[in-house]
Amino acid sequence: MPDPANRPVLVPILGDQLTRKLASLRGRAKDDNVILIMEVWDEATYVRHHKQKIALIFSAMRHFAGELEDAGWSVDYIRLNDPDNSGSFTGELARAIERHDPRAIHVTHSGEWRVQQAIEQWPGKFACEVEILEDDRFLCPLTDFRDWAQDRATLRMENFYHDMRRKTGLLMTEDGKPVGGEWNYDKLNRESPGEDMDPPPRPTFPPDAITSEVIALVEKRFGGHFGSLDNFGWPVTREQAEEAADAFFGERLARFGPYQDAMVHGQDDLFHSMLSTSLNLGLLDPLDLCRRAEALYEAGEAPINSVEGFIRQIIGWREYVRGFYWQFMPGLAEVNALEAKRPLPEFYWTGETDMRCLADCIRSTRDNAHAHHIQRLMVLGNFALIAGIDPQAVEDWYLVVYADAYEWVELPNVAAMILYADGGKLASKPYAASGNYINTMSDYCRKCRYSPSKKTGEGACPFNPLYWHFMHNHRDRLESNHRVGRIYANWDRMGEERQREYLDSAEAFLETLVPAKQGWAREE
Repeated sequence: MPDPANRPVLVPILGDQLTRKLASLRGRAKDDNVILIMEVWDEATYVRHHKQKIALIFSAMRHFAGELEDAGWSVDYIRLNDPDNSGSFTGELARAIERHDPRAIHVTHSGEWRVQQAIEQWPGKFACEVEILEDDRFLCPLTDFRDWAQDRATLRMENFYHDMRRKTGLLMTEDGKPVGGEWNYDKLNRESPGEDMDPPPRPTFPPDAITSEVIALVEKRFGGHFGSLDNFGWPVTREQAEEAADAFFGERLARFGPYQDAMVHGQDDLFHSMLSTSLNLGLLDPLDLCRRAEALYEAGEAPINSVEGFIRQIIGWREYVRGFYWQFMPGLAEVNALEAKRPLPEFYWTGETDMRCLADCIRSTRDNAHAHHIQRLMVLGNFALIAGIDPQAVEDWYLVVYADAYEWVELPNVAAMILYADGGKLASKPYAASGNYINTMSDYCRKCRYSPSKKTGEGACPFNPLYWHFMHNHRDRLESNHRVGRIYANWDRMGEERQREYLDSAEAFLETLVPAKQGWAREE
């Protein structure tokens, strides 16, 4: 019988765990481990991911494997087009066990519920020891989040964020107070776009030989998926991701704060960092990014509202939605508190709509596998909310179309934040808005066929009647909400005739929506 001391440890690394700081990789001897990295059909197709998303992940995986091999690690890399590829993580692990006869398997906790359920079956399925390690790339362990959430009647990100600021010391004074005297500077981050906005272009990275090979593979095997690969330029290595971070900190952070909610037709990036894909793949370290932003504030090179807003998105929102996801899964995937049932409109896939805001956001999504957070929340999401679109259809769409979308971050944002489908566990109010919000925060309305100042009837911005239609339909639930309940006094003052005009306009518009064909998001 082989000496266990001479048998290696097998270390599976998932596609969003591409860092040498990974718990299952950190501190290991190179001659005692085999790294297993797998491209599998199940993960590329459980929803029909955007072509850029698949290309990004596979290219980053291949580059990371090459980096490990160059550093002297033994890497067993399984390509999608390997004729013996079983198509699943568990199947490929079984084949790797046959090849390497490991004494143990050490794997880091998956980010997604579905994958983690498969991993937790491995100890009973395979003869060797299986150790599942905590993913400590996140700053709040899941046990800490559960403890924080346990005795709270309501969970609010702002309270969690304060605790994370204290824990990390970011933007905190020596006596434990927030720098500048405020925890949150969001009130300074709502500037409307000006005529003179000229944001610098974000760095893009032309495909090298590895990425070009992956792009060809994706076009061949996933050519029917949503999206375009024509302008693929995402960072696929840690070095490229750091270059992208340098460009953001040097060129865009200072103006990120004031204009983080602004939207401009045809300008897809503005002053946003565009670093979420690299963060979620593991190419960048979240705490390092926050400390770099803090240092720029301390050096007087970036204002407090920009730096605090950036840090809040990472140690506040990103950490919070991850904890929320694991706190409420698997039930979170099924919630529908508002009983929304309308099919997803076809224009979410085609972009063919006269609503200029939606058309531009969908164009950017198709071309770039990206739209910034206000486009996702207050245009695409706001419409889905007030039009009463079925949550599962909307959740599938968001998971498919964005390169940074993994279920742990997508599902809480869509089900709970965008659609209020959890009934208010995450958000204190539904983020419903009329056309006035979009007109204030963007230039979309200037050349739109619909007018935000026209409330009902022909030529009225559809967001206007849909907003009141939504509020009317959900009055029983929302009137007692302290953040939106007072709106009903305005509705009541309109009188029955004006109310009927709003409701009839909304119903007439909803009748024009063409449902999306089956098969865009999931195989039929």
